[in-house]
Amino acid sequence: MTNSPLQFANPELTRRYMLQKSGYGLGVCALASLLNQDASADRREKPLEMRTPDFPARAKNVIYIHLVGAPSHLDLFDYKPQLQERNGQLCPDEFFQGKQLAFIREQPVLMGTPKSADYAFKKCGKSGLEISNLLPNLQGVADELSIIKTVTTEQFNHAPAQLFMLTGFERFGRPSIGSWVTYGLGSENQNLPGFVVLITGQILGAGSSAWGSGFVPTVYQGVEFRSQGDPVLYLSNPQGMTPESRRGIIDTVNRLNQVQVADVADPEIATRISQYEMAYRMQTSVPELMDIKAESQRTHEMYGTEPGKTSFANNCLLARRLVERGVRFVQLFDEGWDMHGSVFSNLPKKCKQVDQPIAALIQDLKERGLLDETLVVWSSEFGRTPMAQGKNGTGKETKAGRDHHKEGFSLWMAGGGVKGGFSYGQTDELGYAPVENEVPVHDFNATILHLLGVNHERLTYRYQGRQFRLTDVHGNVVHEIIA
Repeated sequence: MTNSPLQFANPELTRRYMLQKSGYGLGVCALASLLNQDASADRREKPLEMRTPDFPARAKNVIYIHLVGAPSHLDLFDYKPQLQERNGQLCPDEFFQGKQLAFIREQPVLMGTPKSADYAFKKCGKSGLEISNLLPNLQGVADELSIIKTVTTEQFNHAPAQLFMLTGFERFGRPSIGSWVTYGLGSENQNLPGFVVLITGQILGAGSSAWGSGFVPTVYQGVEFRSQGDPVLYLSNPQGMTPESRRGIIDTVNRLNQVQVADVADPEIATRISQYEMAYRMQTSVPELMDIKAESQRTHEMYGTEPGKTSFANNCLLARRLVERGVRFVQLFDEGWDMHGSVFSNLPKKCKQVDQPIAALIQDLKERGLLDETLVVWSSEFGRTPMAQGKNGTGKETKAGRDHHKEGFSLWMAGGGVKGGFSYGQTDELGYAPVENEVPVHDFNATILHLLGVNHERLTYRYQGRQFRLTDVHGNVVHEIIA
């Protein structure tokens, strides 16, 4: 008898067997479909185009200053007279036993701020906000600051803590806060990146992941600007290349990329097209931006800037010029605040480097009518212990410093819709941990997004089959600091 086309050649290959085996293939197809959804999660033709916030924003732009290594907040913003009085006493057991400390291995002694005029705290402005004399210029703009004294983090070593503060996760691979903001809101200026990074000193321990885009398209990552040479690497045309020739090459490459993106819908190809166009426009916009010589003599004196040199002061002035041109997120990194030894001789030097330009930035923004719409942030990855560290990592005796401290530390914001001359939260009498209004890192980041008109729970990106966000599954907005 001739087999019917509907019969199986192998009599053991039943319909049930076929469906059972083909189920694996269907699963693979489903997985491929999900992965394709993730790969094409962002197909915007103009990825940096302005987008409407979730609700009316208090701030349009952010200047985020991160002091790498973590300044001693107890000697700058959180005055503790009891700690001064108990200086040299053995620290309480609960401050040491079972705690995570980077270098302290033997029960240490308490260490208060020196009782000298240089380190004295002063009630400043109409608000009476207490700030150390190490920051005399910042004292002058105290009525613009909203100091949060009870920030806590989950990490006590630099790189993981930097990543946790700036990406919401302690390991590599997540988008930074600047990337989340530009992904969610875009940028006003289409001739400059939406997210710009300026660095003084060595790069921080977390490396470029601190301003990376993680799994969102790379168009949203921070672009590092340099003070010397080409502001952005390879921005200038090679010798012999005319603008017309460069334009022709870009047009040809982009046409090929358009064919490819239509075929595979890879967002990174769309990013490449956008970045080629952006780089071409930046050849004109960036040199004009970076030329601070055109600023007035009064402005240079106010900031302490020196055109042509690399300095934190120059970067503060550039930050103002960037937000003035509509750049959404500007991040300044300043290295050198990791003071495990000789804290009372090193801290005044670093404060002198940043105090004048940061105060000038706030005053300059205010004079230009930009402070109300620009959020300025003073940040670090953690704080410093109220106990003395007398040995370095190798066990060698050192002049007293302060170890890493994750239990409670001070950060501040200014402008952008926050209350001025305001202090939020309180640590115990020795400055070890919050006793009132603790603010975890996720709350701090949720508040920044809220000031920009973004609901932190709705700003998500689908990756590996789930929705991710900056605040993970946490975060409460600190409404009390909002004006």
